[in-house]
Amino acid sequence: MSNRPPVPEHYVTRLRGILQGFPQCREEDAWAGVRWRVQGRTVAHVFGGEDQRFRITFRAEPDEVLAFQHLGAPYFKVDWGDNVVGILLDDDTDWEELAELLTDSYCLQAPDRLAAQVDRPDD
Repeated sequence: MSNRPPVPEHYVTRLRGILQGFPQCREEDAWAGVRWRVQGRTVAHVFGGEDQRFRITFRAEPDEVLAFQHLGAPYFKVDWGDNVVGILLDDDTDWEELAELLTDSYCLQAPDRLAAQVDRPDD
């Protein structure tokens, strides 16, 4: 069985820059990689796969989940959780798009009073 590579620090640093701005969003070590949570609910999880590629998973609205199922790489839907999707991270990652998706994920996972404090991109 292949080992999972550690997440490169430049990915964690960029993600931290996005996620630490959300109210009560906390970074912690996960079973693999790093995750960010709000009141015990996972907002995002970045990790290296056994295929040596890096990915981030997060929550999405139902229409986004359907899109992720059909778009193909770098987008994907995970096999667990009905609203969990992800993106493969690489040199071509659109960090602006990812920031918007992570903002939506936070707002889905956070209590309404915390989500209301976040500026969301216009749809």
